[in-house]
Amino acid sequence: MLLTPITQRTLSRELLDVLIRAGLIAVLAVFCFRIVVPFLSLMVWALILAVTLYPLQVRLRRRLSNKDGLAATLIILIAFAIILVPTYLLGVALADSAAHIVTVLRGGTFRIPAPAESVAGWPLVGQRVYDFWLQASNDLTGLLQRFAPQFKETGLALIGTITGLGAAMLIFFIALIVAGIFMAYGEKGYQSAVQIASRISGPENGRQIADLCTATIRAVAQGVVGIAFIQMLLIGIGFVVMGIPGAGLLALAVLLLGIMQLPATLITIPVIIFVIANEGVSTATIVFSVYVFVAGLADNVLKPLMLGRGVAVPMPVVLIGALGGMVSGGVIGLFIGPVMLAVGYQLFWRWVREQPGQRDTGTEKPHAAGVRR
Repeated sequence: MLLTPITQRTLSRELLDVLIRAGLIAVLAVFCFRIVVPFLSLMVWALILAVTLYPLQVRLRRRLSNKDGLAATLIILIAFAIILVPTYLLGVALADSAAHIVTVLRGGTFRIPAPAESVAGWPLVGQRVYDFWLQASNDLTGLLQRFAPQFKETGLALIGTITGLGAAMLIFFIALIVAGIFMAYGEKGYQSAVQIASRISGPENGRQIADLCTATIRAVAQGVVGIAFIQMLLIGIGFVVMGIPGAGLLALAVLLLGIMQLPATLITIPVIIFVIANEGVSTATIVFSVYVFVAGLADNVLKPLMLGRGVAVPMPVVLIGALGGMVSGGVIGLFIGPVMLAVGYQLFWRWVREQPGQRDTGTEKPHAAGVRR
């Protein structure tokens, strides 16, 4: 059917109007994004904390005559009290460890024992390791001067990491305050999330998707990041009380291993051996060894309690999220990455399982290798 010139002009005008509106909306979206992007990590972090802590808010609200603001304020104050003291102790231990290392290196009192002759017989790398070890035992100062540029770069990277950790803790405390505001308006926030999900995926799927995202955030935040943080505090306090050299750095390593789903015993067992070898067998060393060893295995008890109630997420997804988040977003990304990638993973598999004409209840787990049941 041929269109008349008037009809063609009308369609052209309508198409031009649509393009202009789309362009204006795109410009507005870009400006809004540029305004929000400096606070994006903070808001995502606050949202994760709010979703994770909201069940506690509901329980406490019932005892406070449904006063959401008061319940949220009490939760945030208690969280500050619980986190600030151990964090301060670990920070002091970290600073003392760095100062002790600098003092030992400057004083020239540190000595490396000579290598055994059998080291040279190791396959492939034996002779190189033996020569390097021998030089370190005879002339450590000269060896340090030889590799001074590499040590300088490593030191700068380490200082940057520590600085980033301090900034991340500051952002965490600010996000905790923002999370309290979110929790005070939790019911309205949930309804808004359902409306947004319904607008994107349809009214029949909105509530299911919102519930799936909520369950995934709580499962990963409590079962991965939360357990790793608890283990870091338990083991770090033991290291500080025992006076372990580098207690702060070792506690930070425990946190990183926990987020990457690796056992904390990779740190605790060598420390136990070091303490017994230097201090001997006594009541203090036995109590310390038992405490640290049990604390290193605490995740085996906490995971069924905290992660088993939520949505199961494969370990590779958590690992990739932690590493990718750390590369792209620094220390904050180390915590946010696993949570956000797990949410995306669950939404993707929900879309894959959903067939036309069928309603997915969102309760099935993807039949992928490595998924916890």
